[in-house]
Amino acid sequence: MSSAGDLKVSSRGQMSLPAEARHRWGLNEGGRVGFLDIGGAVLIVPGGVEPLRREILDLVSESEWEAARTGFGDPDLANE
Repeated sequence: MSSAGDLKVSSRGQMSLPAEARHRWGLNEGGRVGFLDIGGAVLIVPGGVEPLRREILDLVSESEWEAARTGFGDPDLANE
């Protein structure tokens, strides 16, 4: 299930999470959300950033980590 829409940000930087998302994420009484600024967009995630970070890290296989550690075949990238 996904939806899209516009949110208004107040002069103090506050905005409201749409009711549909609050219900789906179990935040009817309030709760924790995280955000991830990816440059041209901000992702809002339920439960804070740490659960998202763990989920993403779990998706990367050991061989993919090894490829990243070795610079994907480019020795200069391995030192970055």
